Amino acid sequence: MGAFYCSICRKTDFTGKGHIYGKSHQSKLKVVLVKFLEKVKEARRNIKSPQVEKYSPEHDVKFWCYCCALEVEKHVTDCNITVLHGGLLEHMNTPEHRTNTHKFWWENKADPKLRDKFIIAEEETERFKSEVAKSLQQFEEKEDVLIQEQAAVIRAQERHRLEVLQSLTEPDPALVQHVELGQSKKNEHTASCSNEMEPQPGPSREDLASHSEWGEAGLGLTFIGYQDSSSSGNVHTGALPPWLVEEASGSGQQEIGPSIQGFLKHKEHEKLKKLPPNRVGANFDHSSHTDANWLPSFGSVWNSGRRWQSRHQFREEETNTKRKRKRKDDGKAKKQKDLSNGDV
Repeated sequence: MGAFYCSICRKTDFTGKGHIYGKSHQSKLKVVLVKFLEKVKEARRNIKSPQVEKYSPEHDVKFWCYCCALEVEKHVTDCNITVLHGGLLEHMNTPEHRTNTHKFWWENKADPKLRDKFIIAEEETERFKSEVAKSLQQFEEKEDVLIQEQAAVIRAQERHRLEVLQSLTEPDPALVQHVELGQSKKNEHTASCSNEMEPQPGPSREDLASHSEWGEAGLGLTFIGYQDSSSSGNVHTGALPPWLVEEASGSGQQEIGPSIQGFLKHKEHEKLKKLPPNRVGANFDHSSHTDANWLPSFGSVWNSGRRWQSRHQFREEETNTKRKRKRKDDGKAKKQKDLSNGDV
């Protein structure tokens, strides 16, 4: 027996075509036919009353025909109108599908009673086409009514917009009368103020411009001269503002704000604040004095004393640490050796 590939079970069986009589194959075939039959029943419901809808990207779906082993469009659409399940019904009426269905039933030994349910007869197809024509006509009528309603709404909005625009461009007569009345009152008030401000007998501003004119007017006023308030007072009395007063060099006045040295010291202090407090060299003893001829021997960094001293101290500490570690390791090795000898 040769190898046999089963499309229902999706595996290769080496028992030959006798595989189709097995319990596993028949159970899987039944599941496939039940799922496929649900789609066919759903499509058959639309034969008497086809559903016509406006096109949507969701209508671009396909279904798998197990009889033909082919992927087919489920709906019929022209990118404007969609007839639901039209593609499925049209495919199941073709001669190729009828032939492939008989072949599928023979090869898989399916139930013969179910075979005719997967084939659409010619009479059913003609009825579906006539009903689709009626549904398309009704759909177009509904679309025309909807378009007319939308056009009426647009015309009403346009009419309302024009009325609002006209009401804004044409002033209200009552408002115009109110504005004219207010303007007339304003003109009367302006005229009365101008009458009050007419030149009256007596000294004017021009008469008080000079001392000689004051004396000629005979008002009995004494002119004491112009006052120089440049050194005192404020800007309202004629004094110079502070930003125009020249600073006197060497006047000994106290400076406002910190000095340059204080600012630099504060800036250096702020920089040191950002550094870690436990860094190497942070606690260096600056009070120690050395000879002018001393040169550092570049070793480890120190906190007090010279580098060669800190290097020597560091080496001593490192040696002591190594000795302690060695003694500890020797003690552990000796203890482990004693334990092993005791076990023996």
